[in-house]
Amino acid sequence: MKIVIVGGGKVGHLLSKKLSYEENDVIVIDNDPDVLAKVGNEMDVICVEGNGADHRVLREAGVSTADLLIAATAHDEVNMICCLIAHKLGAKHTIARVRDPKNTAQLDFLKEELGLSMAINPEFAAAEEISRLLRIPSAMDVELFARGRVELVEVRVNADTPLVGLSLIQIYSKYRIKVLICAVQRGSDVIIPKGDFVVAEGDRLHISAAPEEMAKFFRTISSEKRRKVRTAMICGGSRVAFYLAKILERSGIQVKVIENNAARAIELSNELPKALVIRGDTTDQELLMEEGIGNVDAFAALTGMDETNIISGLFAKWQGAGKVVVKVNNESLTSIMPSGALESIVSPKQITANRILSFVRAMSCTPEESNVETVYELVGGRIEALEFIAKGNHPMYGMPLKQLNRYLHKELLLACIVRGGRTIIPGGDDYIQSGDRVVIVTKHKMFNDLADILTENIG
Repeated sequence: MKIVIVGGGKVGHLLSKKLSYEENDVIVIDNDPDVLAKVGNEMDVICVEGNGADHRVLREAGVSTADLLIAATAHDEVNMICCLIAHKLGAKHTIARVRDPKNTAQLDFLKEELGLSMAINPEFAAAEEISRLLRIPSAMDVELFARGRVELVEVRVNADTPLVGLSLIQIYSKYRIKVLICAVQRGSDVIIPKGDFVVAEGDRLHISAAPEEMAKFFRTISSEKRRKVRTAMICGGSRVAFYLAKILERSGIQVKVIENNAARAIELSNELPKALVIRGDTTDQELLMEEGIGNVDAFAALTGMDETNIISGLFAKWQGAGKVVVKVNNESLTSIMPSGALESIVSPKQITANRILSFVRAMSCTPEESNVETVYELVGGRIEALEFIAKGNHPMYGMPLKQLNRYLHKELLLACIVRGGRTIIPGGDDYIQSGDRVVIVTKHKMFNDLADILTENIG
C-alpha cells in the first residue's frame, strides 16, 4: 500500500519504521531537513520536505493516489487540515493524531466532518492502559481484545508464586480456571509453551482469559496480596496525567498530582476539582516523602522526561509505593534497565503505532477475508498477539482444534475464541466458526488474514 505520513517525530518515525518493514510504500513529509535525514538514513522510505498542510506539498508527495495518509505532527489543527486536504485530493483513508482534550471531546463530530477514517489520542490511550494496570496491580501489562471481553495480561513469576515448578497441564488441572498461558519470556528466550512446559521463577507469563476468569486466577495464585487501589500519586501534569486523573476520579480513587509549573498546576486544579494538585519539583525526594509516596496504593510518573520518570518510579518502588507505572517513549532506556527494576512501563507512541498498524493490516484484506481487528506487540516486538474476525466460509471452520493443529504454523497458539457473548479458552474439541473473534499469539509477523495461520490449504 501507498502510505503518506506527515510528521517525522516520535510517532511518525516509529510508524515509518513499522510500515516500511511490512513492505508498504511509505512517503514521509516534514519541514525539518534533519528529521528527514534521520528517517531516510534508517529506513527505505521517500522523504518530502515541506509543510504537510500545504496542498502543493501533498500533491508532490502523491497523496491523490495514496491508500492512507497519517497526520502525526505535534499540532492537532495541522493534523486535521492535512487530513481534510488529503481527503479532498483523493486519499482513500486518513488518520489524525488528536491530543488536546477539547478536540478529544468532539472526536466523533470531527471524524464525520473531516472524513477521517480514524482519530487517535496517544495520551488518552496511555491513560486508559494505566487505569487497566491499576485494576490488576499484580500485572505488568494488560491488553484488551474483542471489545474488552478478553484480556491479555503479563505477570512476573516470583519465588513464592505457587505456579513455580508446575507444568501448564498441572496448573490447569489444579486451579480449574479458564485461562491460557500463551507466551513466556525466560531470560532472553521467548517461548510459545506446550502443555509440558514447566514454570520457573523469573518467567514473565502472558495469560489470556475473560476478565472475570482473570480476576479469579489472580486472586487464587497471587503470592503478594496487593492492596486495592484507593489512593494514587501522579508526578507530572502532562496530558496523560490529566486524562488518568479524570479516569481515576470517576472510579472513586483519591488522586494527588504534583506539577512543577505554576500555571499548569493552577489549570489542573481548576480542571480536576476532586484531586489535590501540589506545585512542586517532581524530582524532590523530600517533597515526595512528605506527600506520602511510600503509603500510596499507586504511583504514576508521567512527566515529559523519560529519565525523570524512571528515577521517580525507582524511588517510589524503593519507598514502598503500591503499584508503580512509568511513561517511557525511548525504548533504548528501557532496554538498559536491569530486569524487574520497573514492572509496568507505558509508551504512548507504541500504543498509537499498534492501533494504526491494526487499521493498516485490516485495509490490506478484501471484504471476504478475515481481517485483523487488533494487533499488539509483546516482548519488544518478538511476539504478536492478533485478533481476527472469522468471515465467509473456510475449510478450517468447524474442524476440531485437535485436527486443525497439524495445519497450523509452529510457534503459534490459538489463545481465545469469542462467540457471541461467550469467551472460549479453546481445547481440542473446540473449533472456529464464521463470525467468531479469534485471538492468536505468534512469533510470525505480518499475518493479515486468519487463513495465514495455516501452513497449507485444507482438503
